[in-house]
Amino acid sequence: MSNNSHDHQAQEGEQDTVDSIVYHMPIVLPVAGGILMLLLAFIAVFMG
Repeated sequence: MSNNSHDHQAQEGEQDTVDSIVYHMPIVLPVAGGILMLLLAFIAVFMG
């Protein structure tokens, strides 16, 4: 009736992408937060 193999492959591909991103989050989030804090500090110094 319907071809479910395409749907199954699409779901596996999305899950693999999410899993690969989740493993990098403990590194990416603190680095991004640090960069954001530095940028905000520079803005505060130059505006003040």
